[in-house]
Amino acid sequence: MIPVDEQPMLPSYEGACLSNIVPELIGIVSDKHHDAASFIPQCLREANQIVLLVIDGLGWQQVQKYESPATFSEMEGGWITTVAPSTTAAALTSLVTGLPPSRHGIIGYRIKMQTAIASDDVLNMLRWKSIFAGDVRSTVRPAAVQQHTPFMGMDVPVLTRDGFGCTGFTAAHLRGLRIVPWKVPSSIPLDIEHLVDSGERLIYVYYDGVDKIAHSYGIGEHYLSELEYVDYLVASIEEALPPGAALVITADHGQVHMNGPAIELDSTLLDMVELISGEGRFRWLHGRDGVVKDLHDTAEYLYGDIAWIRTRDQILEEGWLGPDIGYDVAARLGDVALVAREPVAFMDPADVGESRLKGRHGSVTSEEMTVPFIAYLSE
Repeated sequence: MIPVDEQPMLPSYEGACLSNIVPELIGIVSDKHHDAASFIPQCLREANQIVLLVIDGLGWQQVQKYESPATFSEMEGGWITTVAPSTTAAALTSLVTGLPPSRHGIIGYRIKMQTAIASDDVLNMLRWKSIFAGDVRSTVRPAAVQQHTPFMGMDVPVLTRDGFGCTGFTAAHLRGLRIVPWKVPSSIPLDIEHLVDSGERLIYVYYDGVDKIAHSYGIGEHYLSELEYVDYLVASIEEALPPGAALVITADHGQVHMNGPAIELDSTLLDMVELISGEGRFRWLHGRDGVVKDLHDTAEYLYGDIAWIRTRDQILEEGWLGPDIGYDVAARLGDVALVAREPVAFMDPADVGESRLKGRHGSVTSEEMTVPFIAYLSE
């Protein structure tokens, strides 16, 4: 049973968590005597080739509550937790590096970073743009932001949407890997078939349709229509697999349907803030000198009924981002975290473009934190 959300649902970094998938899969395809963790489906332990399909934005609760793909009911496994914050940049980096955000350093959608223009800037991880410097692809090296090698150094082909291969974020979390671009989703099963036939032991596939639909339309008829397509896509992939090859499905986060536009932060709070990072459901407030306690208390007074309010020290002590945070990573955190508990988001005046998204994520509710981890072995 998935817990209710009276308290934050924190990641299971020591067990069934997104950050522990890739080390296990590499162990399986590299060593037939690998002692797999208990959360690994039994059928996977017999696989000699594995296709890891990440369906961006497909949360476990949405799979259970709505018309989940019929193919999923035939697969083995259940749910695991993603990382905190439950957002694509942090989660995908944790997935491919096998590390929590506290270690790899991509601690959100927008993080505090130094750029050529400002010592305190905010860098958008997916767009590789900052508030003050704009496009920083030529001045902020992805390897300096995220220093860890993906897939433990294994040469893994990455099948992803055409155009994603040249982004700053791809260079940060997938650097050195072979990018196999797909232009339309219908080609994904054929590309997988070619890669499997060529002998690849582990193949990483990324599909972003569910997340796009949820952001644009929320959880409704368009979302259900997209799930129908996912069912067809998964069935087509299964048909393309030879005996002994396995398909693994997971996601980076779930979704929450918003109850309206993002909330504009109260001017009393904004007067205490120098920068805002993170995203709508996990805002980091970077306070002016000497106002951290007042910043926390004011945020608690204004928004404590709809959000969890935590100081940086509390976030670290409670292990939200994982253990052993480095000094350079800790410097990217704000002073106070405003983490939505209800279906709301908080607007950043410097980043209003996301203010009207209908489906969102980033917080630590069970809707956002639980994701599928299911497998199918072709016989």
